[in-house]
Amino acid sequence: MSQHRQILTEDLLERIRERAPRYDAENSFFDEDLAELKEAGYLTAFVPEELGGAGLSLEEMTAEQMRLAGAAPATALAVNMHHVWVGVARVVRARGDHSADFILEEAAAGEVFGFGVSEAGNDLVLFGSASEARPDGQGGYSFHGTKIFTSLSPAWTRLGTFGADTTGEDGPHNVWGFVTRDGGGVEVKDDWDVLGMRASQSCTTVLAGAHAPADRVVRRIPPGPTMDPFIFGIFANFEILLASVYAGVARRAIDVAVARAHRRTSFKNGGAPYANDPDIRWRLADAALQLDGIYPQIAMIARDVDNQVDRGALWMPQLSAVKSRATEVALDVVTKAVRASGGASYSNSKELSRLYRDVLAGIFHPSDDESVHGAWANALLGPVVPWPPQDGN
Repeated sequence: MSQHRQILTEDLLERIRERAPRYDAENSFFDEDLAELKEAGYLTAFVPEELGGAGLSLEEMTAEQMRLAGAAPATALAVNMHHVWVGVARVVRARGDHSADFILEEAAAGEVFGFGVSEAGNDLVLFGSASEARPDGQGGYSFHGTKIFTSLSPAWTRLGTFGADTTGEDGPHNVWGFVTRDGGGVEVKDDWDVLGMRASQSCTTVLAGAHAPADRVVRRIPPGPTMDPFIFGIFANFEILLASVYAGVARRAIDVAVARAHRRTSFKNGGAPYANDPDIRWRLADAALQLDGIYPQIAMIARDVDNQVDRGALWMPQLSAVKSRATEVALDVVTKAVRASGGASYSNSKELSRLYRDVLAGIFHPSDDESVHGAWANALLGPVVPWPPQDGN
């Protein structure tokens, strides 16, 4: 990773690290973390300088998110969703479209953005919705449906969401808009009790008429894949920043395992530290080698988003690939760290136990492994054709 500007101080990260076990054990939200991150200017770090933020690039944000994830994975994952929306607005603005500038302005003013996109059983993800977007006749829409994995549930003040408008004569369209927490039509359920990433409090959100006025509706587009800058911005920032979080978790796991290897001694080898054991040395070196290949991939693809590089038809598959590779490698790396650290790491009181539970969440975020391979197969081989050929073709 190239030299980058930092917002998060080491003292702040250490305080956040100290609170993480308590949040996890209590299944509680990271209120103190969020307050300190706000005060430090971290929620405005990604906002352009001319609009009141620190103006960090996407590449710089990946580095900061890795550092935050190393201190508290669930805090980093939840804050990620706010940064994704700010990143989307940056992408749209950089391409001469100011329809999402209000996101940047409101983030600079202290609003916290949640990500209300995922739906149970909906593997279309960004390209189709089971929720309804009902027009109000004045360019605005009310949203009706149930969203899952809504990180920052206790704290968001603005929610980016979408639903299907099937009322128009031009066919169904996906409508993307932003609703406010205090605008009515929103129920946040207290239903987050999961294996890992517990402090993220990614609760179910029921939209029952939550309204986005015309000036908060940013897209009405046909369903299906598209390179519209708004959709590209979601895909790019979500996948890249998510990859960064899990890379940060993996890096922390190696650090913890290395420290453990120096403290842990071998009765068989006369009290020598396990850091001398050739099998432990090989396992941790193997983990570090795996992770070392992830950093430049994240940095390069983030830089290309910042610089508006045209990767053509490979953009979406490559964005999926960086997320998939980072989360799969992170899971393997943390597993190796646990193996190298002995049975004590199985205890809930140990950080590695929590890191192992947290890193498992990576496999559930879109794009999943199946869709990544499907996208790459289509890019390489083209779509599956009917066989045998029909009508003599």
